[in-house]
Amino acid sequence: MKQKFSLAALLVGTLALAGCAGFDATTSGDTANEPLENTYWKLVTVGERQAVAIDEAREAHLVLHAEDARLAGSTGCNRMMGGYEHEGDQLRFDRVATTRMACPGEVMELEREFLDALGENASWQVEGENLTLLDDEGEARARFEAVHLY
Repeated sequence: MKQKFSLAALLVGTLALAGCAGFDATTSGDTANEPLENTYWKLVTVGERQAVAIDEAREAHLVLHAEDARLAGSTGCNRMMGGYEHEGDQLRFDRVATTRMACPGEVMELEREFLDALGENASWQVEGENLTLLDDEGEARARFEAVHLY
């Protein structure tokens, strides 16, 4: 009798601890996709160009604020703001403006290519923590990775 009680207590205790631990979806090998909106997306590449950062400057990034369809971010040199339209896999940026600070040549080139990519963007894909902006032909124009700000 004592052995059955101990086994039952062990089983109940194990189940209770497992319930307290929660379920981690990443242990199954599946990684959930980050949401397009309200995520800090750090620029990794524009076309074939790697994103560069200079000392004491913001990294190139964007955040799409869902509440008011507002774009905010940085080109790596200048602050960036504007609007966007998102419906299904379609994504268009409009009224994108930047501050007008000068930066070293390589950063200014990246800024120009980044802004051109936003202007030519037609759709998007998120795979895990990676966002890709695509043009009308489905070619990747810019790639980003999600950054979690705690």
